[in-house]
Amino acid sequence: MQRNDFGNLGKVSRLTLGGGGIGQVWGETTREEGIATIKMAIDEGIDVLDAAPGYNVCEALIGEAFNGQLPEHVKVTTKYGFAAAPGEEAYARFRASLEDSLKAMRLDRVDLLFLHNEIRPDDGVAPDGHSHFTRWSVYRDHVIPAFERLMDDGLIGGWGLTGVAKTPQILDALGTVPAPHAVQAVANLLDSPGGLVVEDEQPRQREIIAMAQRNGIGVMGIRAVQAGALTRSFDRDVPEGNRDLPDYRKAAPFRALCAEWSEDPAVIAHRYALGIEGVDTLVLGVKNRAELKDALDAEAAGPLDREQMQAIEDLGLRPKVNRAA
Repeated sequence: MQRNDFGNLGKVSRLTLGGGGIGQVWGETTREEGIATIKMAIDEGIDVLDAAPGYNVCEALIGEAFNGQLPEHVKVTTKYGFAAAPGEEAYARFRASLEDSLKAMRLDRVDLLFLHNEIRPDDGVAPDGHSHFTRWSVYRDHVIPAFERLMDDGLIGGWGLTGVAKTPQILDALGTVPAPHAVQAVANLLDSPGGLVVEDEQPRQREIIAMAQRNGIGVMGIRAVQAGALTRSFDRDVPEGNRDLPDYRKAAPFRALCAEWSEDPAVIAHRYALGIEGVDTLVLGVKNRAELKDALDAEAAGPLDREQMQAIEDLGLRPKVNRAA
């Protein structure tokens, strides 16, 4: 498997095994299949595991898979949503969540800890009932020092941001010193974060990726198949009102194009995402070995050729960006 430079954290595999699939976020699977999928990923050359407490049993499965004896070359990430908590509590809350994650995974440290929520401007107004965000001043004055302290503690090798909403704040964070070591950014042919956001925004995901690349910050591409919207069909119940459902309907021309090519839309979507410049490693949401094999085949086949990429772009599925917005 191809390996890429990942910011200042060394080389990593082109694919990362995400924890959402094996943690049963993206449809049903079993603990046994989850563990088998983790082991297959490592055997096939994947050397990054992207976990989170919110991915149900994912962290426990990593612990069970290796019983604390993780191969030395494998990197592990996890996350914490600090949200609207008082800034003075940042270190204690991050550390408490991290210690729980380490216990579940039977590890002494992780390579990256991500702030897993939005950063909003101090004077910004959030939708009613939405509190899963951190104000900019709290991020700057409390979250960054908490991350740096956890590095000094030897519990994390670096830290990062989930960069899917409020692009101006993400771009500011990528240019602030100290900057994050990595950012998770949406990388799909719709440029859509789907249900990860609560408000519609200008689709500036590629601007985030480009700035991270310029600043030497590692980029983990996420949502290659946009939560199933870029597959043949959802493998879970998606009710009306779900923010991923409009993307599935919008992608009908893409599925038709894949049918003309006699190709699986999920494989083509992964190959498209692998061709986005600046994405160092692509996070997979697979939940079993069959889905993992398809993603591995996509990586082995490499990015789509120029004509295929252009045919997808000609569908007009990516919104035009107004950079003045």
